[in-house]
Amino acid sequence: MSLAQMYATKTSRVLKQFYKDYTWSIQTKEKVLYLTFDDGPHPEITPWVLEQLKKYDARATFFMVGANARKLPDLVKTVREEGHAIGNHTEHHVNGWDHTGKEYFREILQCHQLLKTPLFRPPYGKIKRSQARALKQRFDIIMWDVLSWDFRPKVKPLQVYENVKKYAEPGSIVVFHDSEKAWRNLQFALPQVLRYFHDKGYRFDALIKSMDQRRIRNVG
Repeated sequence: MSLAQMYATKTSRVLKQFYKDYTWSIQTKEKVLYLTFDDGPHPEITPWVLEQLKKYDARATFFMVGANARKLPDLVKTVREEGHAIGNHTEHHVNGWDHTGKEYFREILQCHQLLKTPLFRPPYGKIKRSQARALKQRFDIIMWDVLSWDFRPKVKPLQVYENVKKYAEPGSIVVFHDSEKAWRNLQFALPQVLRYFHDKGYRFDALIKSMDQRRIRNVG
C-alpha cells in the first residue's frame, strides 16, 4: 500500500480490492453515511460534536485513544448512551509500521480492556499485514472511503467540507477527528456536511449497527 494511495481523499476501488479483509465502506443502495471521529475523546470538542450530531438525529462512530478515554469515563459513557458506536484506536495512538506485533497487540488489548469494542481502526491507517491477519480473528478492521483532511493545518475549512461533499456516497465511511489539530476545520465543516447530506435525504448511522446487520446477512 503506497502512502499516495492510502491518503487519497477518495479511496480507490483497486486498493479496497487488494485489502479486502478491511472494511472501507458499507455496501448499500440506501442514502446512509458513516461518520467517524478519530483520536478523542476531547473534553470540549467531543461534546460539541455530540451536539452537532444530535441536531440531525445522527449516529456516528468514535475511534478512541485509550489514554484519552481513561481520563474522561463520563464522556465515554455519554457517547454510548446517545447511541453512538465506539472503536479501538490503540492506547497511545501508535503506528503499526513502527512496532513489532507483540508491542502493537499490547497497545490494542490495553485499549480493549477499557472500551470492549469489536471495531478497530489503526492510527494513521498504518498496519502490517501480519498484524491485520492476527487481529481480524477478534476485530473488524475499519478503514475509510473518504478522508476529510480536517487534521491538516494547510487544508482550509471550506476544502474539508468540499472533500466530503464531492466524494461521499451511499455507504461511505468518512473520517473526521475530534481533536485539537482538527478543531479549526471541524467546527466549520461538520455542521455543513450534516446539513448538506440531511437535505439530500441521507441518514447517519453508527458502524456497529451496520456491522451486526452484515454478519446477519452473511450467516443467512
